[in-house]
Amino acid sequence: MSGRRLPGRILALTPGDLAPDGIAALVRKAREAVAAGLDSILVREPTLDDRTTLLLALDLRDLLGETGWLGIHDRVHLAGEARADAVHLGFRSLPIREARAICAESIALGFSAHAHDVPEAWDGADYLTFGPVFATPSKFGLVEPVGVDGLLRAVRSTSIPIFALGGIGAENASTLAATGCRGIAVRSAWMESQGTRARWLDLVRSSR
Repeated sequence: MSGRRLPGRILALTPGDLAPDGIAALVRKAREAVAAGLDSILVREPTLDDRTTLLLALDLRDLLGETGWLGIHDRVHLAGEARADAVHLGFRSLPIREARAICAESIALGFSAHAHDVPEAWDGADYLTFGPVFATPSKFGLVEPVGVDGLLRAVRSTSIPIFALGGIGAENASTLAATGCRGIAVRSAWMESQGTRARWLDLVRSSR
């Protein structure tokens, strides 16, 4: 994994259902969060076309600067032009080994893992998101939350760095530190809040 960069302590995911007319608002919110300490963003927008996704990724790359971390979900073919640090994959994506054959060696590969997955699914990944740890509207009725104990078991089961995902905010982030997870991944904690700067500072403090 030499030379591949992983996300910082907090990985922010874009909402996943972004429409083109919502991009400007997202970039404004990202600017506020970056000013408050955010350094890692994963662009995950399956409904946007390639051109719109690339332009959004480049806007976020400029906000983060070259020292920040940028990931792009699924679209292996856009990673180089977007100046992304990683491609993030899931069970509907190319298998990790096929993606590795296409990507530059310097690009990290992430994978969205769940408690019911077999470890072979993420073989070759450089980092994992794992969850949902707590209840979250996006997974309600689909996947049961694993809780802190489930996250702890996942961390102990693999040497791949894990970012906890699902229902995580300033009110519960501090409970995850003892599991040994690499960090946390959040969506609602920054996308659905008012006063992004203050909310982000609370999250940064609670995740240490």
